[in-house]
Amino acid sequence: MILRIVRAETRGPHRLWPAFNDGTCGVTDVLPLLDGPVFEPLRDPAYFAQFALDADCATVVWPNGADFAPEALRAAVESDAAFA
Repeated sequence: MILRIVRAETRGPHRLWPAFNDGTCGVTDVLPLLDGPVFEPLRDPAYFAQFALDADCATVVWPNGADFAPEALRAAVESDAAFA
């Protein structure tokens, strides 16, 4: 099965709640993943909130072309859940 994000919401600055097609969902803080020039605008909470769900890529994207692989977000969700 190809992992896809089927729904997502922001849950505060730099926090996403993605829901995956395998039933996994949860909140994760993506601030530690915002490394590099393409992610710099996402450090601004107002810009971060401008995400969209791209059906073709099956992940969250931002107007500047930044995105996260669904696998990376799922790993972040699982990691954050383990430490909750």
